[in-house]
Amino acid sequence: MELKDRIKYAKRALDGIALGDCFGETFFVSDEIARQRIKDREILNEPWSFTDDTVMAIGIYQILEKYGKIDQNELAKVFAENYALDWHRGYGGTAHSILRSIGEGKDWREAASGAFDGMGSMGNGGAMRAAPIGAYFADDMDKVLYYARASAEVTHAHIEGIVGAMAVAVASALILNKKLGLYSGEGDVFLRDVADKLPESDTKYKILSAVPIKKDSSIDFVVSVLGNGMMLTAQDTVPFCLWCAAFYYASVEEALWMAVSALGDRDTICAIVGGMVSLYADELPQQWLSYMEHPEDSMFFK
Repeated sequence: MELKDRIKYAKRALDGIALGDCFGETFFVSDEIARQRIKDREILNEPWSFTDDTVMAIGIYQILEKYGKIDQNELAKVFAENYALDWHRGYGGTAHSILRSIGEGKDWREAASGAFDGMGSMGNGGAMRAAPIGAYFADDMDKVLYYARASAEVTHAHIEGIVGAMAVAVASALILNKKLGLYSGEGDVFLRDVADKLPESDTKYKILSAVPIKKDSSIDFVVSVLGNGMMLTAQDTVPFCLWCAAFYYASVEEALWMAVSALGDRDTICAIVGGMVSLYADELPQQWLSYMEHPEDSMFFK
């Protein structure tokens, strides 16, 4: 793959993350109101803002564009700098602590490994920003896995948080390869193909538990098996996102409506799904683009 194509696809994944993030964030209303809006396919015709999900994905994109790989020291620096620019973007409590520590000069290894009494974070934050890595290295799965792990380790020292990022990066690479005519899997085959690339972990086996769930299953059943991000962990978030991508990759709008219908961690689930399925789309929905905050227009895009 030529460098210009790697950058193009990584940027498309970033835009997909931002679109999903912005879209999902507009559904942080009561469950009753959210369900009615989802039923009516009602979107807000007012500016949509993105959260920390997109800010951190911008950091991934910037590092890939500058270095052609994930340089962990530089990524940690960018994460901390962008956090300092505006820390009111929905960062979780652990992220606040880690990114402030890095900004104050602590080594990212120490900051990440110290979370949760030394266990490290198993949160979904590594996964939410991983799609550009799968897009950039789509022609080399070993690099997808290696650099997805590297990107997660900067903030997530727990294996589950790391595997969540690896899973999303692999899925993104497969979807792009499907668009390019180099891969044909979908549905249960796609889910198995992603899981086969992952280290042993709860997240891997939760993804495998998605394999028998049919596309026409009720959303309540799907959530009961796979979760919806309410626990903010990789294993409670990523399997559902991959299930959405497995069956709804062909339409960004349909994928995001399905993603948000799980309620739960709406912005992050939609960010993850948006990053993946955007890589199959010819273009992103124009009306939605007209409402969203765009990464390249923000203070974080240098």
